Amino acid sequence: MDKHDGRDAGTIRLDDPWYDALAVGWGEGEGEETSPPRPAAGPCARPKPRASEIYLEVQRSAAFQEVRGRYRRFVVPATVGFFLWYVAYVVAATAAPGVMARPVAGAVNVAMLAGLGQFLTTFLLTWAYARHARLRRDRAALDLRWTVFEQERDQERTRARGSGR
Repeated sequence: MDKHDGRDAGTIRLDDPWYDALAVGWGEGEGEETSPPRPAAGPCARPKPRASEIYLEVQRSAAFQEVRGRYRRFVVPATVGFFLWYVAYVVAATAAPGVMARPVAGAVNVAMLAGLGQFLTTFLLTWAYARHARLRRDRAALDLRWTVFEQERDQERTRARGSGR
């Protein structure tokens, strides 16, 4: 984010592509129906290029498919593995209570260790997911976000030039 110099030095420009413009104004104008501005009708009125076309183009791109594939290659096996580990714990507690009640050290038994293992697995999986996202997806996703941001900015400039004539 860049700060303006001069009279409005405290104003911050929010032209970062991670900034969610849709969240601006939530709760403002409660009860007021606002509709998007409609294009001027006339013989030389052109249909505005739509942002949805940009997003569909990005979604079809090889870069987006690669990011999505990387996400799925991590999440699907991790989810299946964790689910199987959880089900194994529940089945063992139900079907083999004698094994789960076997003492390991003092009052600590197999069931307690497996239950603590569930918590440990959750934290390890969260760490692994964050690491995987940081190392394998975040940069590519940010590049895609910048691409969309630049294309939308180009469309706005084209629209501004067309309406300023």
